[in-house]
This record gives sequence, structure tokens and C-alpha cells, in this order.
Amino acid sequence: MQNFTVPTREEVSTNNQAIFDNLQKSLGFVPNLYAYYAKNQTALGDYLALQNRKSTLRAKEREVVNLVTSQINDCRYCQSAHTALGKMNGFTDEQILEIRGGSASFDSKIDALARFTKSVVDNRGRASAEAKEAFFAAGYTEANLIDVVIVVGDKTISNYIHNLAQFEIDFPLAQELELATV
Repeated sequence: MQNFTVPTREEVSTNNQAIFDNLQKSLGFVPNLYAYYAKNQTALGDYLALQNRKSTLRAKEREVVNLVTSQINDCRYCQSAHTALGKMNGFTDEQILEIRGGSASFDSKIDALARFTKSVVDNRGRASAEAKEAFFAAGYTEANLIDVVIVVGDKTISNYIHNLAQFEIDFPLAQELELATV
């Protein structure tokens, strides 16, 4: 059976070492997910470029998409990382759990975004007419729709990488959604 390991700085290319150094400076550590990408010559830089691209969605809205997508794709690493980021963007623990479930009763615009994202991911891009109508009625645009799909794609990449490799989660472990809703 394949043993998946997270590389150290010394085990990655010079280019990826420079990215590690920048992550260390900006985040205070190199998350295991990012380090794992560095096993590939270009994947870390490519992924960070995708993740950090300019978007029509605010950071808080991107976290909604990240949380919903990570829940549906059952990625504990990304659920945990985006729970921490969601808190940094002003969501409470209760709000984060509700968002992960695909709704947000506390904010009608965020609710439309969460429901739309859930429908997109659940239906492989074929969101329900109801979810699309609510998304646009909440004030979102076609440019926002494109950005939601790009964030879903970005997060799905990370979800699948972790679900395949199962390396250690280096964020506070997110609460299991099933336990939270009982």
C-alpha cells in the first residue's frame, strides 16, 4: 500500500522552497496540503495562483463556497482549514456548521450562495432552476456564477488530493456535521 508523506522544505525543488519561505512568512507555517502539492514541480505555484486570483466574490463569500464544497466532498482537512478561515472572516461556529450543511438562515444573500453552491456540487454543475433563480434574485451576477464555479473547482482539487493521500490535518479539527446537528 502506498504511504503518502508530506515533504519537508529540503525535499522539494528550489522554486517550491521559495514558496515555502513565503508561506512561512505570511501564514506562520506551511500547511500540509500546500507542502504536499510541492511533491510536483509546478502544482504548488499553479494551485496558489488559482486560489489567489482576483475574484468578484468577497473573501467571506469564497469561504461559504469552500465550506459547502468541502462538506459535500467529505474532506476533513479542508473542512478544518476553512472552519478556521471562516472564523477569521467573521462567521461563528454555529454559522459555519449551518453553511457546511448548505444553508445560512442568518443571512439571506449568504443562504442563496450556500444553497446554489450545494446544488452546483451535488449536481455536478447542473444546479437546480430554483437554486439559480434564488442566487440571481439575491443580487449575484453571471460573473459571480463563474467565480463560484472556479472556487468549487479549486476546492475540489484540494478535497480530492487530501481524500486520496490522507496526510495529517494541521488545523484544529472541525466538528463532525452529523454530531453538530443531533
